[in-house]
Amino acid sequence: MGYDCPFMSNPEYPKKAYHDLEFLNSPAARPIRLLSEYLEPRDRLQRRGVHDTIVFFGSARFKDKQTAETIAAEAKTDEDRARAERLVAGSRWYEDARRLAHMLTDWAAENRGEGRDFVVCTGGGPGIMEAANRGAQEAGGLSVGFNISLPFEQAPNPYITPELSFDFHYFFMRKLFFAYLAKAIIVFPGGFGTLDELAEILTLVQTDKLRKKMKILIYGTEFWNKVVNFEALVEAGTISPDDLELFDWVDTPEEAVQCLTPWLKEHYGSQLLF
Repeated sequence: MGYDCPFMSNPEYPKKAYHDLEFLNSPAARPIRLLSEYLEPRDRLQRRGVHDTIVFFGSARFKDKQTAETIAAEAKTDEDRARAERLVAGSRWYEDARRLAHMLTDWAAENRGEGRDFVVCTGGGPGIMEAANRGAQEAGGLSVGFNISLPFEQAPNPYITPELSFDFHYFFMRKLFFAYLAKAIIVFPGGFGTLDELAEILTLVQTDKLRKKMKILIYGTEFWNKVVNFEALVEAGTISPDDLELFDWVDTPEEAVQCLTPWLKEHYGSQLLF
C-alpha cells in the first residue's frame, strides 16, 4: 500500500517530481527514462525466471508460407507478382526459423534439469521475429520479445509470452538486452537492422567485451556470402583470419541444433544461474 500524502488533494501543494508526467517526458528527464528502460525489463525478466536466451535476428519482412502463397495467388499486376514471388521464396526463412525455435524450445525443456532455461528471444516484431516466437509458443515454451517503437513495420507479434513482451524507445537499450542474457545468437537473412545487430555482436565478441562465451550462428550461407564478403575483409587486413572463427555457418534447422546444443551443454549445462 502506498503512502497517502495529506496534501495530495490540495491543488496548491507542489507536485512530486515523480508524479509530474510533463517533466518525466521532457529532455531534462531523459536519464530517468533511460534508467527505466534498463531497470524495468531487468526486474521483469528476473521475476519471470528468464536467465538465458537464444536470440533470433532476421528480416521483419518475411511471411509464413501460407500467407505468402495467398498473396501470390491474389497478385494482379507484374509488380505485385514480382513482390509475391520474393515473398514465397523468402517464406523458407520464416518456416526454418519457426521450426528451429520449436526444436530448441523442445530441447531446452528436456534439459532444464541441468539448471538453465535457454528461452527463445527476438526483437518482437513480424518476419523472422514472429516466426521464432511462434515456434517457441507452438512447442509450449516461453519466448521474449524486445520490441522497438518505429513508425512502420514494428508492432508486437501475437506469439510472444505476454508478460515477456517489452517496448523500447532507445535502440541502444534494446541492444543491451539482446546481449545481456544471450548465450547464443542465430542470424537469419535480413536488411540494415540485421546487419547492424550482427556487426555489433561480432564486435563485442571480437573485442572481448562480453564476460561470457557466446555462440554465433549465421543462417543461410548463400544469402550471406552475397551480402558480406568476410574473406575480402581478411584479404584487406581489416579483420584477422582468426575472426572468421567467431561464428559458424548453418543452412538447416537440424544443422543449427546439431551445432548449438552440444556447445550450450558443454559451456552452460552444469553451471549455476547468474
